[in-house]
Formats: sequence, C-alpha cells, structure tokens
Amino acid sequence: MPSRYEIFDRSRLKIHPLAQRTHDLEASHWLQLSDETPGFSHPDLARIAERLCVAKHAGAARILMMGAHVLRAGVNRHIIDLLQRGLLSHIAMNGAGAIHDYELARIGATTESVARYIRTGEFGLWYETGELNDWIGEARVLRLGLGENIGRRVAASGYGHEELSICAAAWRAGVPLTVHAGIGYDILHEHPNCDGAAVGETSYRDFLIFARSVEKLEGGVLVNFGSAVMGPEVYLKALAMARNVAHQEGREVRRFTTAVFDIVPIRGDIRAELGKSDPGYYFRPHKTMLVRTVADGGESFYFCGDHRATFPALWRSLTRA
Repeated sequence: MPSRYEIFDRSRLKIHPLAQRTHDLEASHWLQLSDETPGFSHPDLARIAERLCVAKHAGAARILMMGAHVLRAGVNRHIIDLLQRGLLSHIAMNGAGAIHDYELARIGATTESVARYIRTGEFGLWYETGELNDWIGEARVLRLGLGENIGRRVAASGYGHEELSICAAAWRAGVPLTVHAGIGYDILHEHPNCDGAAVGETSYRDFLIFARSVEKLEGGVLVNFGSAVMGPEVYLKALAMARNVAHQEGREVRRFTTAVFDIVPIRGDIRAELGKSDPGYYFRPHKTMLVRTVADGGESFYFCGDHRATFPALWRSLTRA
C-alpha cells in the first residue's frame, strides 16, 4: 500500500560544481605535525597516553569517536600518525566527517557557509560531493561498510590530497573506520542519487563492525572527541550488545578507560551525574561516557578545550609515551 503523502521530486534540483563554491577552509589550514598549536596542558593527559600504549600491547581496543568539527580543526595528520603507529584500533565518525574528509582529499578544501548558501537554496547541492552516494551504493553491492568503501576509493583515487584523508589512511592501515549516518542529517541526502536503503544498510554494517570492536574494550580505551550525540549514543548501544554476549560467555567488559574531549564546561565532579533539572544533565558524553558506563569498574577523564589544541596535546603525550 503506497503512502498517502506526496514526496519531494528531486529531479527538480539544480546541482552546481564545487568549483563554484566558496570554501571556508583550504588545505593550508591543516596542521603539519611540526606546527605550533594553541597551548593546552592537563595532568591526566599522560595517563590517557599511557593507557593507550598499554592497551596496544595487550591487544585491547583503542577507539576514537569523533565529530566532524575535529576534522575542521585541522588535526588530520595527527590522527593519521596515531593510526600508522598502531595506537588506534578503530575510528568512528558521523556522516559529516566522511563528507569533509572526501572533499578535502578531492579538492584540498571543504566547508561552505550555511548562512550564505541556504539563502539561495544551494547549500549542500554540489555535484562532486554527490559521488559519495555512488560509492555508498557500491558498498551495498560489495557488502562493505560505508566508511570502508570510502577509504578504499579515496586511497585509489589519485585526487591529489589523499595524504589528508583519515578514511584512506585507515583503509591502508587495515583499521576499521565506521560512519554512523542519520537519515536527513547530511548534505548527501539532498542529492537525487541518494539511495536511503544503501545508506541504511552500509551504515548499519558499520554499526555492527563498531560493536565488534567494543567487544574488545576490556582493558582498553575509548576516546570521544567532540561528538555530543552520535558518539555516546552509538557507544551505549554497542556496549550493551557487547556486555550481553560477554555475560553469556562468562566474560566481562567493564574495566576500561573513557576520555571525553569537548568544549562544554562540566561543573563539579565529572564522575557524578547531574540532576534532571540541571541543563548539563542532557550533555550525553557526561552522563553516558563519564558516569554510567564506567560505574562498575572503569575510569573516566574529561578534557575541556579547543580540538586544535587538545588533539595535538594528546598526540604529543602519546609520542613521548
């Protein structure tokens, strides 16, 4: 029985080439490993670095979850270096992260002004970026994860800026990179060639790949950079699945470390849940990653600062460790 409601006819859309877009961020914005960065220090950074190194030697999970603003902070080379050193065993990002990664690899620039292009109805409707929808459809046919196929295709693309692609670096390193998309969240979903079934199937495969990595979190470390909704929510469900199976098999997934890096100040004890009348209660990384899921044997840490400062600071602690 068909829907009683009309749908938007995407064939009416006019798609423009990226060459006509003004980009807010050019490749020069992305930091070299030797560049000076804004200052950031915290006594617990060394503890996170040490635990990541210990987890690597133990074969436990070292998971990085991240929002798209982390890529826009210009720290791709720092993330890629940690991948190449084997200090990350899994990267999870949202759909916007994959889009920024692709555009940066393809044209050496990314990020458009919402305020400018939403007025003319051009926001997000750029021809080249829509190619990602074709790659997602291909991933469905090949039974690959969404992030997996993007990394594979960027690595083989010859676009010219692949050295800045986290997706391509993860593919080369054999490290799973998963993309956790929400339908309607991303500019890809505006395009006429978007197949919602392909997005759902490949991103769900990524979720199952992520849940498998969470099964190895005992003795490991999960770090969340700048993801206020995707990170804590995807992690919570995957941890429930991992603990369900572990309980049946006589194992545990409870002694691990979580670390949240964000710009939101947390008042009081970061390891105590706030009351529901406090607006901070609804900051999911706090109650989910710092309190509830580590309450029976884990330990959590919080670092408040700009990603352009905090990620290089973590990278420096890790290279020293």
